Order: sequence, then C-alpha cells, then structure tokens
Amino acid sequence: MAYEDRVVQRELSFRVRRGEVFVVMGDSGCGKSTLMRHMIGLIRPASGDVLYDGEPLWSASEETRERLKKKFGVLYQNAALFSSMTLEENVSLPLIEHAGLAPAEACAIASLKLALVGLAGVEEYYPSEISGGMRKRAGLARAMALDPEILYFDEPSAGLDPLSSRRLDDLILELRDSAGTTVVLVTHELPSIFELGDNAVFLDAERKTMIAQGTPAELKESSEPKVRAFMGRERL
Repeated sequence: MAYEDRVVQRELSFRVRRGEVFVVMGDSGCGKSTLMRHMIGLIRPASGDVLYDGEPLWSASEETRERLKKKFGVLYQNAALFSSMTLEENVSLPLIEHAGLAPAEACAIASLKLALVGLAGVEEYYPSEISGGMRKRAGLARAMALDPEILYFDEPSAGLDPLSSRRLDDLILELRDSAGTTVVLVTHELPSIFELGDNAVFLDAERKTMIAQGTPAELKESSEPKVRAFMGRERL
C-alpha cells in the first residue's frame, strides 16, 4: 500500500475466514483504515491483490469488481449518513440505487433494518436529531441494507461512551451469530478486541508491515514487545 513513493505497508498476507470477526489493529498512522479501503475496492494496491473466495478484486474486470463489492457493507467512523435525509431514506438509498427496488418496498425493508439495530420508531428522524450511538447504529442498518456477506467496520466505537460502545459490540456479535456474517473490524479499543475478535493482525507503522497475527489471546503473549505493550497497554 503506497501513496506515490511513500509506502504505508508492504508484504501483507493474511486470511479472513468465513463467519469470523477479524480485527485489524496497530498504532496510530500504521494504515489500518487505508488497508480497509484497499479491501473494499476504494484504493488500488501498489502491488498485490485482494482475493474473495479465490477471485481477485483488483486484477479482475470492472464488472467482476462491482459484483464482488456488492458482497460488502461498510460502517465508517462517522457513520457517513446524509444529513439531508431521514434515517429511513438513508437506509433505503442503496436498496433503490443498487437493488432497483421501488421506494415503498425499499422503505419497508429500511424500517426492518432499523428495527434490527434497535431504532424502531425513529425512521423519520434526521441524523442531527439523534445521538452519536444512534447514528452509528443507523449507519450499521444502512451497511446491512443489501444483506452483505461481509461487514467492514472502521473504528465503530470512536466517539462513543462505554455503554454505547458495549451495545454496539453486542450488536456486532448478534449479527455474526444470527446471520453468519463475516466481520472485518478496524479498531484500537481493547474491550472490543477481546470481546469480538476471533483472529487479528497487527500492523506496525515503523517497520511498515504486519508483525503479528493470531487470536487476541495469542497476541497478548506475543514475542513482539510492541504487540504485548499494545494488548496490555504497558509502557515500553
């Protein structure tokens, strides 16, 4: 991963298993969110490729890439809701634009998705009229709109109080367990890492590569001092 001549990360190689919660972690500036953007088809890697069930994302045709991208749902750090639209309209949009549903049908599904994340009854509210935690859940409802196989979360707990963060973690687990959704989670929040993570990779900003992978428990006992310090919040 590089921006012109500036390399962000190199020699990354890991596998996300179907139905697991895979955590991407590392210190600030290591390229966690950038990696996610490469994985969802927003930024082309300087070298290498991303494979989904053996199919390449970047060396494939544009048609194939668009088909693969329809398997993804994404919850961004700031929820990325359209401020001029109600919650129902926000969630309906991908159903109308990408699934070709009629507005009435899309709104009915949007109401169901909002109810699934605990937002029944607030469909007509605008993002500015609800709390940060509710906006994150509304963003999740929109990410779920097209029933994706894989959900990507970019720092979902950022800006949330501990209780709202825990509720969001519980919701992520519920989705994984009830729908078998694969989850890729970019985060530095230890409670979420240990509560949710089945497997993880640790990116290092200085060496510009991954320096550990495994379960959160394994990473806590890593031979890498930086990884142990991160997982135990120790001072080096």
